[in-house]
Amino acid sequence: MRRKSKWRDARPVRLALVAAVLVATGALTVTFVSSGGKGSADAATSLADFLAIEQVPPNVVRPKAGPRASTGRFTVDCGTNGNGKFSPDNPVAQPGVKNGAQHVHDFVGNLAITADSSDADLAASGTTCRNGDKSSYFWPVVRIDKAVRAGDNAVKQALASTSPTVVCPSVRGRMPAVPAGAKKTVDRMLADLDRLEVTADRRVLASRGVNAKLNTEVLQWLRTQRLALLQRLGKAVGAGGMVSLADCDVSFDAVHITLHSGHGTAATPQVRCPSVRDKLPGVPAKALDEVNRNLAELDRQISEANQRLVTGQNGNALVGPLTAKRTATLDRIAIAIARQGATRPQGLNALAPCTVDQQSGGQPSGGQPSGGQPSGGQQAAAPLPDPQGPNLELPNNTGGIVRPAAVRIEYRGNLRTKVVPMPKFLRELTGESKPAGRGTANARATWTCSGFADRLSDKYPVCPAGRQVQRVQDFPGCWDGKNIDSANHRDHVAFADRATGACPRGFVAIPQLRITISYEIPRDVQLKGQYALDSFPEENHNPFSDHNDFLNVNSARTMQRIATCINDGRRCA
Repeated sequence: MRRKSKWRDARPVRLALVAAVLVATGALTVTFVSSGGKGSADAATSLADFLAIEQVPPNVVRPKAGPRASTGRFTVDCGTNGNGKFSPDNPVAQPGVKNGAQHVHDFVGNLAITADSSDADLAASGTTCRNGDKSSYFWPVVRIDKAVRAGDNAVKQALASTSPTVVCPSVRGRMPAVPAGAKKTVDRMLADLDRLEVTADRRVLASRGVNAKLNTEVLQWLRTQRLALLQRLGKAVGAGGMVSLADCDVSFDAVHITLHSGHGTAATPQVRCPSVRDKLPGVPAKALDEVNRNLAELDRQISEANQRLVTGQNGNALVGPLTAKRTATLDRIAIAIARQGATRPQGLNALAPCTVDQQSGGQPSGGQPSGGQPSGGQQAAAPLPDPQGPNLELPNNTGGIVRPAAVRIEYRGNLRTKVVPMPKFLRELTGESKPAGRGTANARATWTCSGFADRLSDKYPVCPAGRQVQRVQDFPGCWDGKNIDSANHRDHVAFADRATGACPRGFVAIPQLRITISYEIPRDVQLKGQYALDSFPEENHNPFSDHNDFLNVNSARTMQRIATCINDGRRCA
């Protein structure tokens, strides 16, 4: 049975009529035809998703500032992704899941960040931000494809015949060393996590993934069960931050496998190394600190190599030295364990060689399945292919990427009170990447044109001549005062009340991040509906699926400067 969605209703039209019917109510479709990559997939976006900005009534309301308002602004210049750091990873919402977004992101700020980065990796990274801010800011790219035709959508057909899967972040590959006395308990909890994922997968598969309400219920149940286990697991291994791995997703990865065989050029090449943490035996208590230091050193080595790839170093030149460093570090881990009277672990040196995924096109032998299941255990889904061709295309995300003309990153105040500095490594999301599948509770209208700051639209804008297409994305400006992340990556932060500007009870005001992205898109492209947002396949370029992610790696000193500037009512950069 074909999936039906209000975002995909279509009937063929002649291109000559496109401009004339821009504001018509019929659901008219233009289709992107892949001109790069394999040319085997197309992506459709409906003309009903485009609207002249003049037809959007003014709707941006800013409450009146109170006597204790913090009215300053602090602006950061991190560039426009001129170095070309593109990736389908989502390190905030899907940590540990390679290419988990199934669409390409622009990244500015932190150079080393990938889905596998640790906080220590991020802190050691270089940055594109002029003030040294190592935070990561990333959002889906916008594409233009002028080769349009009306007709059937290959992705639509593929979705109808695709069985979705539940995908969860890897836990084994992100744990510290496991104390020998806790090893059996930890192994049982990891097996329980595997069983939960399999159970959820079967429930979603029974409805072929088309029941959005059921998918949401299953994912909420799974998150609750995983959170309880991860909290116990964290105590057993003495690790915090496991809550970040609780949230799972329903994935249509098989659409990519159906439409694209093989692997292509990676968006930004990444180093891929076999996981080590899940291969270690229980570690004697007196060796834990040394083993964990060396595990962190292995992470740092990968992060350093990834940063060099972003700045243009050839991957072939990196692999040999990296393998030598890993061999020495793995040897130190084995010695530390044996020194305390335990049996020296065998075969660790086999985990030293790495590859660069632009060359290998996939996960190296010995790597961890993205869902977190052990090698040789439950059958894992095939890794999601990398973007392909000079335009870094994925099925249903085709055409040339539009580089932003400008990216404005600013931290703003609260209209009722002073702000406190946000904590280092705070994660934040804004928007909803799957409104058709998960509902619109978190979706936000972000689209406008330069000169129309008084209105935001949930449709793609058609701007007057000479005006830029813009995306204005506000992040939550209230924090629970304790956590840097939460099971759903949202509950630890909140938006201020739209009417009063006040934070919810139990939350404190922090600098609110706003990112404004501007594009020079030819007006004829706008009129013909030839630009669109990268999205998950099942969202089909829904403009209401726009979203943005942020991971704060500002130093405590810089964040204090930001808060002070805002509280003093100044304009700073």
